[in-house]
Amino acid sequence: MHILVFATNNPHKAKEVEQILGGNYQVKTLRDIGCLDDIAETEATLEGNALLKARYVKENYGYDCFSEDTGLEVDALGGAPGVHTARYAGEQRNAADNMNLLLRNLAGKDNRNARFRTVIALIFNGKESIAEGVCEGRIATEQHGTGGFGYDPVFIPDGYEQTFAELGDDIKNRISHRARATKKLVDLLG
Repeated sequence: MHILVFATNNPHKAKEVEQILGGNYQVKTLRDIGCLDDIAETEATLEGNALLKARYVKENYGYDCFSEDTGLEVDALGGAPGVHTARYAGEQRNAADNMNLLLRNLAGKDNRNARFRTVIALIFNGKESIAEGVCEGRIATEQHGTGGFGYDPVFIPDGYEQTFAELGDDIKNRISHRARATKKLVDLLG
């Protein structure tokens, strides 16, 4: 089985991607390869941050790897939090604080349309590639569900009345932004 490093310290994301890849690759996290470095996401775009992290792993550890950056883009907030999604409420990257700030900023707004956008940068067999996945939806007025992570309790994907946190992994892994980007990743891996 081919080892593919996912440039993340989030075991939830790694598990989600490994499930989507269907067992053809052993997905390892940064911690799994002994990388304890905090790879600063200093780029102004999701694409830039994804490439920065993938290149760091390849250059410093030598593994075929991929990295992703995901942004929640809310229309009524001019596309915010966008590239700052994980740190929306501050550097502590606290999901509850992020969701609470988002809900406060949307209070009284009728337009709750939003999308999750994931960009994956892949470095495989010496070649760099980009894959993108988008999941359109809307932001709930309050949190619902206990599954998932991040903003899942407030994001309702188009075609559903429940949040990602209520839908469960099977549905989420079929329709999410990360699932869509990962399916394109599978195509790139051939």
